[in-house]
Amino acid sequence: MWICRSVQSRPAEHTRLHWEGCRSTRRVVLVGRDWQVMAVVVRSLVGTGCFSTMDLETDEDEHSIELQLPFIYYQLARSSPDAKIVPILVGSIQPKQEHRYGCLLAPYLKNPRNRFVVSSDFCHWGRRFSYTYYAEPGQAARHISHSNPASPACPIYVSIEQCDREGMRRIEEGSHEKFIEYLQQTRNTICGRHPISVMLCALAEAEIHQKFHFLHYAQSSLCKEVSDSSVSYATAIVSY
Repeated sequence: MWICRSVQSRPAEHTRLHWEGCRSTRRVVLVGRDWQVMAVVVRSLVGTGCFSTMDLETDEDEHSIELQLPFIYYQLARSSPDAKIVPILVGSIQPKQEHRYGCLLAPYLKNPRNRFVVSSDFCHWGRRFSYTYYAEPGQAARHISHSNPASPACPIYVSIEQCDREGMRRIEEGSHEKFIEYLQQTRNTICGRHPISVMLCALAEAEIHQKFHFLHYAQSSLCKEVSDSSVSYATAIVSY
């Protein structure tokens, strides 16, 4: 997650964290340009006792925003050339912690000068991800295998999209509780489920009634066999 005046939130994919971490360096190095970190906000967040700072090695190991940052910087540079950034790494936290962090970030969300960016993808499907969830309409959900294959009437990629879109619907409803319920039911491998949950809580705490609206959805490949694999991607915005 990142705040852009700016905050951006991203999931911890390589580091097992049970808290949230802020970047400890003063700048983010982009191609041909450095992006300044808003140190005063980092100090304020760390001062709550609920955030820690990341060492450089941990920060560099987390790749989730490498390709996004230049694009975000380019978009902001048009209207806010002096914008600064507050990178936040979100660990594997519990629902109560998601609510707590949402409450801590809500004042920043209410500030119209700030922009929040949440980094996530959606379903990682396949045996290499240890996730072969399959739901055929009218049938109980199950995990498929070579001995228990998908039905020809419902290709795997269709089941994946149905599962993802149900999660997207829960996010668009704006209910943290319903999104958590969905995750418990499906165990969908959404890397950014924790920063998404934090944002749902922050929106509610800030009493911002506009909700997420999904603009685009795609899969890296169309899985048809249990030996296939894919990663899903989705884009959503909240305008207020």
